[in-house]
Amino acid sequence: MEDISLAWPTITKDGIPKYQQLIDSVLAAIEKGTLGHGQQLPSISELADKQGVGKVTVAKAYEELRQRGVIRSQHGKGFYVASTDVRTSLNVLVIFDTLNAFKEMLYEALKAALPADAALSIFFHHYNPQVFESLIRNGLGRYNAYVIMPHFEADVSDIVSQIPRDKLLLIDQAMPDLTGDYAAVYQDFEKDIYEALKAGLPKLRRYRKVTLVQSKAHFQYIPPGTLAGFRRFGEESGMACVVVDNYHDELIQPGEAYLLYADRDMIQFIKHANRMNWQLGQDVGLISYDETPVKEILAGGITVISTDFAQMGQTAGQLLTERSRVKIANPGRLILRQSL
Repeated sequence: MEDISLAWPTITKDGIPKYQQLIDSVLAAIEKGTLGHGQQLPSISELADKQGVGKVTVAKAYEELRQRGVIRSQHGKGFYVASTDVRTSLNVLVIFDTLNAFKEMLYEALKAALPADAALSIFFHHYNPQVFESLIRNGLGRYNAYVIMPHFEADVSDIVSQIPRDKLLLIDQAMPDLTGDYAAVYQDFEKDIYEALKAGLPKLRRYRKVTLVQSKAHFQYIPPGTLAGFRRFGEESGMACVVVDNYHDELIQPGEAYLLYADRDMIQFIKHANRMNWQLGQDVGLISYDETPVKEILAGGITVISTDFAQMGQTAGQLLTERSRVKIANPGRLILRQSL
């Protein structure tokens, strides 16, 4: 019999069940054309020996495939491919960091870009690596696509690597340490903040200093590369650019501009400016990070550095629908408004 090579993912103790991995391998081989209609599969004994698993495991996988109508058994002869129509509806596990206005925009755009019969389940890790790993482990084998937002300062590539690469899509942030062929729609944070500040340089020149506020007291996540891009802008522009850990009203001085990551800091900034009778865009400059609808109208309009979250969601949905494994940088931009 012709040797059938089935892609067998790495098996971990708490990973995807072995029988499910075998089912996925058969379905993937059919979808790729490696297995064609009427083609014979290895016998239960042959496949058990080849993959180093028990015959019961192979039998369970074959029985489920038979019940789905994917394969058929012929008494005394073996198992054959009965149908090549194996493209299944998308069942997507979505893991974001937190829920906020722009993540909601991203999620809705993702959902709208998927086929009508796609099912999505969304969870949040809240920057907790243990919660993140638990969500992934509990979802292994239960979904055929995984949309993961790996917003962590520590390397979590070992956790994410448990997901089969052909089912993985990283969103918003790339993972340079994660090897393999998988999909991603990400922000180039270093490039985006540098280019955005460069585009706003004529406005920024009106201020003597630019301060980036990280908001560490509130566990605000600052994406990797952001500080490097900010400092690069300062070095090349000749402007004084400083980074501080947290916001406090005493930090704010007239004649200076501020880049705030946390929306709670932005609100405090605006309230303090109002108390001091400072006009945004004249006495003090304000740039917020990540666009939301309210920033377009708040205090006459807040200048933002932001990626297009709707476009990110749409692109991710297209990649999932097409089963495409490409990595795409979602562009960022500066939206100038009255606050600068």
